[in-house]
Amino acid sequence: MIYPFTDRVALVTGAASGIGRAIALAFAESGARLWLSDLDQAGGEQTVQMVRQSSGVAKFVQADVTQPQQVAAMIGAAVESYGRIDFAANNAGVGGPRQRTVDYPLDDWRKVIDVNLNGVWYCMRSEIAQMLKQGQGVIVNLASVAGLVGFPSHAAYAASKHAVVGLTKTAALEYVRKGIRINAVCPGFTDTPMIEQERQRDPQYAQRLIMGVPARRLGQPQEVAAAVLYLCSDQAGFIAGHTLVLDGGIVAG
Repeated sequence: MIYPFTDRVALVTGAASGIGRAIALAFAESGARLWLSDLDQAGGEQTVQMVRQSSGVAKFVQADVTQPQQVAAMIGAAVESYGRIDFAANNAGVGGPRQRTVDYPLDDWRKVIDVNLNGVWYCMRSEIAQMLKQGQGVIVNLASVAGLVGFPSHAAYAASKHAVVGLTKTAALEYVRKGIRINAVCPGFTDTPMIEQERQRDPQYAQRLIMGVPARRLGQPQEVAAAVLYLCSDQAGFIAGHTLVLDGGIVAG
């Protein structure tokens, strides 16, 4: 569905590929002006070109969400360029290695928590501050089905995504009466470059994932993007602190 987002401003982190790129393209199709960020500059610039090829408006800035000064500067630049931020999709994230909890490498634990949790919090601090000035805004955090159930061999990822769900609910309660709605989406196994990397190492990896999904398929980035845009739309105006699950039935099982 195309929403009436003409002249609205959407910020998307992790926009260089996968779900982040799909969110950016969906916002552009609905008429929003885009401020995109990622560590991957080449991928981010490619997303910008894809938006512009469809007559959309987008700008990209390279930023590391684990660095609060870079996050604040990135969001400040968006406001300086466009004057406001109506929507923010905090999508930047990493998966981490597959290791049992006791064997999980300390450096990898810190990296996953820093990107997936601290990065979301750093973004939210600056986004909420700007939205308070405006008197309104919508934030959608990218969590995961691993933020709702256990995820063996991915302790850091599961911990970070559970924390994002808790952070989302807490902030939603704090700011809903200020005109700011904050929600999360929780995708299941989605066909992204992260899955493709695992498939290159293990050709049967994706098929094993699919066998754990009642719908017997992987999700598509465009399906996650559609959920994000719905939560940003006026049709979702009474939704706050919600975790929208897109998992092909995993949690229901």
